[in-house]
Amino acid sequence: MAGIEQSSYYDRRYRQSPALIRARKPYLVKNAVLGIGIFAFAAGIYAYTLKVVGQDEFEDVKVPDVPAKRINKN
Repeated sequence: MAGIEQSSYYDRRYRQSPALIRARKPYLVKNAVLGIGIFAFAAGIYAYTLKVVGQDEFEDVKVPDVPAKRINKN
């Protein structure tokens, strides 16, 4: 396909063209706010999970007094 160039918003050194910068400008703040919101939601779930798991006392788990003996089958 000689003679047909691929249209791109990037130049030959892979820098953003002015057209790409103009096209992305209206969405920059919206995307940043959404990204911060998603990150805060995930971090909140993670912190809550660690808090809840840290409160577990494991009182319902039975621990044997004497370790189980190993059976050798030779």
